[in-house]
Order: sequence, then structure tokens, then C-alpha cells
Amino acid sequence: MDSGHVFLVPVPLAPTEQRQWLSTQQKSIVANLTIFVVENAKTARQWLKHYSHPLPLRDLTILEMKVSDNDEDIRRYLAPLYEGKNIGVMSEAGCPGIADPGAKLVLQAHRAGLRVVPLVGPSSILLALMASGLNGQRFTFHGYIPVDRHERIKAIAALEQRSKRDNETQIFIETPYRNDVLFRALLETCASTTLLCIASDLTGMEEKIATRTIGEWRKKVANLEKRPAVFLLFAP
Repeated sequence: MDSGHVFLVPVPLAPTEQRQWLSTQQKSIVANLTIFVVENAKTARQWLKHYSHPLPLRDLTILEMKVSDNDEDIRRYLAPLYEGKNIGVMSEAGCPGIADPGAKLVLQAHRAGLRVVPLVGPSSILLALMASGLNGQRFTFHGYIPVDRHERIKAIAALEQRSKRDNETQIFIETPYRNDVLFRALLETCASTTLLCIASDLTGMEEKIATRTIGEWRKKVANLEKRPAVFLLFAP
């Protein structure tokens, strides 16, 4: 019996998402999946309903990955594959495996020689980079910036220096309720000529993307409170 495949199923980024990401072929793949390993079960059920899965949600097996899961736990999620069954992996938002714990499952699948199939979908990191106008040839995603004020300022200064030295776009995020604090720290720390792109509510009804120098941002305050955002920094 052939082993099943691991399908990486994209999830919209915003609750008010109006764009259709899955092609007819991809929808057909998702419609034939009955086992899902997900970051958030509630979100997964919401979007499986949005994707018009033909089976009642109660008839689907939805396994929620936990932060505490070790390699042995993750290998158990792969067990149906050895029975020839396919599984779908879903993030809470965007593409599984990118800034997402699903990467651990994907790595275990590769180690076991199983086939991994990524489906096309939205990634806030890549969408922000595409729309920024900053260097898309060299870039690094750093995840979250430190919360401590001193460490935050130190990290921002280091990112700016790295960008200038390596001609590289620096990408990072913050918890929405701390976005304004991060924004003020960027204005305080960076040179006036450094470019900053802020991409918020990507694909949502309130989507806003703007790239300006720090000097220009100092004249125009951005209100980012409680709005998911990606920050991109480039020092020419």
C-alpha cells in the first residue's frame, strides 16, 4: 500500500477575507481530506466550512497540535499516512509551516520519507515583502522583537546595521496590542533615511500598506493598535 500525502492547506489571513485563494483543483483536494492536523481547531473548522467541505464537520478528524508536543507526539499524527490516508495541515492563519508549528510535522514527514504537497495560499510575510518595494533578493524574517524596552532598542539598531551592511530587508512582527510601542521605538532609534514599510490587515477590508522613510513617518503617526501588521526595514 502506498503511503498517504501531507497536504499543506492555506488559511485566509483576515476574518473578513474576500479573496478566494484555493483553485478548483485545490478545493477538490481539500474536499477529499478527512484528517486534519491544525494549530487551532476552532479556526480550522471555520475555514473548512468556508471551503464548503462536503462532509459534516463532526465526521472529520481534527487534531490540534500543542506547543508541548515532542517528536514522538508529532510522529503519531503521521500514523494515518502509513494506512494510505492523506492528511491536511492547517495554520491558524496563512500558510502552514511559515512562522507556524506545522513546520515540525513537515520535518518529521520528510524524515520518514513521506511526500509533502504545499498548496498555494497567502503568507503575510511574503505579501508584505511583495508590496513593500524593498529588497526582495535578500531578506530575513526575525519573528518577534524583544518586549523589554532596552532590548527592543538594541535589537532594532542591530537590524538597521545589518540591513545597511548586507543590503538586506529585515522583516519582523509584533503582538497587535504592542504595535504602537514598536512603531515609536523604530522612530526613536532609526536614521531618518531608513525605509520602513508597515503592512497591516493584509487581505482584509482595512488593508493598508505604506513604505516611507523614518523621517517621513515621524511626520505622520500610524495608528496600529490591535491590527495585525508586518514591519519591514531597509537601510540604504
